[in-house]
Amino acid sequence: MTRSATLLVAATLFAAGAALAQQPAPVSAASPPSVAVTGAASTKVQNDRMQAMVRAESEQASAAAAAADVNARMARALAAAKAVPGVEAKSAGYSTWQQWEKGKPGKWRVSQTLSLTGSDFPALAALVSKLQDEDGLLVSSIAFMLAPQTRRQAEDALTREAIRAWQQRAATAAEALGFAAWRPGRITVATGDYAPAPRFDMAMRAAAAPPAAPPVAVEGGSTELTVTVSGDAVLDQPAAR
Repeated sequence: MTRSATLLVAATLFAAGAALAQQPAPVSAASPPSVAVTGAASTKVQNDRMQAMVRAESEQASAAAAAADVNARMARALAAAKAVPGVEAKSAGYSTWQQWEKGKPGKWRVSQTLSLTGSDFPALAALVSKLQDEDGLLVSSIAFMLAPQTRRQAEDALTREAIRAWQQRAATAAEALGFAAWRPGRITVATGDYAPAPRFDMAMRAAAAPPAAPPVAVEGGSTELTVTVSGDAVLDQPAAR
């Protein structure tokens, strides 16, 4: 290509670019108005799972002696737990540390925690009482909760109810704002729960009771589930006046 031809092409491209730059930008269509709406549904569901955290502790002159004592008691606890149908047992922590007192030889303390979970509350309470009476295990905590399937079924029902509440509020808001129709935009579904934990000390009660005393009675209570639906209702078709 000759120099003159090159210059001609460059001039043509420059002129085309200048013409495009002078053209007004296309006007985008205005976004339809929308209103943020929230709907919720709640219910209380009876807890059907119990979890007890029990631990074995030992303080000895040597770490080996303390560990041997804890291991032996924990082995008996696991065997007792496996003998109770429906109880899930698993180790939840193991620690060893040395304690010092001025003018006294140091001692070693070993602690191991066992998690016990089940749906038969009386049977699990009886197991915990047995472990306290026979093996000297201590109760760290007791909690009640919903089984995964129970929670899922309840949340599915609440989700449908919360969506209906959201739709009703969206329709009410659209009508109040003067629109004859609306459609859902971006929607968010969130779940939450609250379960007040019963407070009692099974270790203290068992220690004060005779060895043949019945197991401590437990009450699972309930968990309050809430499903919240929030999002935008896009408003269409202003109402005729």
